[in-house]
Amino acid sequence: MEKLEKLFGKKKKLVVGLMSGTSADGIDAALVEITNSGTKSIVRQLAFNTYPYPAGYKQFLLKNSNTQTAKLDDITRLDMLIASFFADAVKNVIRKAGRHIGEIDLIGSHGQTIHHLPAATKMFGKSIRSTLQIGNTSAIAKLTGIITVGNFRTGDIAVGGTGAPLVPLYDYIILRSPKFDRAILNIGGIANITSLPKKCSINRVLAFDTGPGNMLIDRLMYHLYNKQYDKKGEIALSGKILPRILYKLSQHPYLKLKPPKSTGREMFGDEIVKSIIRQSHGNKKKDIITTVAEFTALSIYQSYLMFIKPKNNIQELIVSGGGVHNQYIMEALKRYFNQTDVRTTSELGISVDAKEAVCFALLANETISGNPGNVPGATGANRQTILGTICLP
Repeated sequence: MEKLEKLFGKKKKLVVGLMSGTSADGIDAALVEITNSGTKSIVRQLAFNTYPYPAGYKQFLLKNSNTQTAKLDDITRLDMLIASFFADAVKNVIRKAGRHIGEIDLIGSHGQTIHHLPAATKMFGKSIRSTLQIGNTSAIAKLTGIITVGNFRTGDIAVGGTGAPLVPLYDYIILRSPKFDRAILNIGGIANITSLPKKCSINRVLAFDTGPGNMLIDRLMYHLYNKQYDKKGEIALSGKILPRILYKLSQHPYLKLKPPKSTGREMFGDEIVKSIIRQSHGNKKKDIITTVAEFTALSIYQSYLMFIKPKNNIQELIVSGGGVHNQYIMEALKRYFNQTDVRTTSELGISVDAKEAVCFALLANETISGNPGNVPGATGANRQTILGTICLP
């Protein structure tokens, strides 16, 4: 407890942020120095790396994220297994930075989303939303000897939110501008966008998941090419759009839902992948990849037109996440947002790959500082609230 009391009053902290997204390719780990908190936060990245999961792990995780194939004993074991992987990633990124584990003040862990059910459901007289992230927070703290904050989403859900996206607080603190109307786009497995009108206050921030980012492309690459992803978008760049398939995808009911909203593999997982393969029977494999990559960009643009542009006609679209490395997606975004300056966070000095891991370091710092971690305009929560479970080593 003495260690926790000292941490509460510390102005400058060394924090490791951990992120494992819906793509489930590996653990993003960032070591950052954070000075102050809230809108006065200054974040300096010291080290970053992505630590791949062992062979076969991704398929095992996806099997246990599917209600048809999941097993309770496997999920229980995964909770501790992932915590062990996360603890290794913490130790490795600290070594990479040339630091000692005893110097680190805090860990912020996203966990691994196994199931996300943001729509309210009535059960036994109660209306509930729910989400499950595994990668046991307490175990990470014990395995590293570092105070760890995790389980961020459930606090937002408890006050009426959907539990996601959580990145908008980072976007507001670090990326809002006094001069430009901006939207911040992150393309991970799922794509999410944050609207930041110039000089905006927290109550003017709007954010939501637009739909699939890399998720559909990655799963189709696995089924059609036995590859994990389309490196640099090379296959998408070599194919042609299948108009009928693109039109059907563009009519997906999620795209018409009004924010606040969030989604995951429950809506854009293997069921829709199998449907795409069935509907495109007889077409070239590369054309299927091109069409789905086009859909990723189109769904982002459709979301902007419907829900952001009426309130914020953006001047800048700033992009991060693994989707930045897909040349087809980036070219398609520039084509759709042809009146807008499309840039990456790297041009602002923020690693496109590290951003979400850094975000969870910042969220952990906000929790320890006693500050709210959610943005009601992103999640639909009825109020701001402190997020996360604090676990002692």
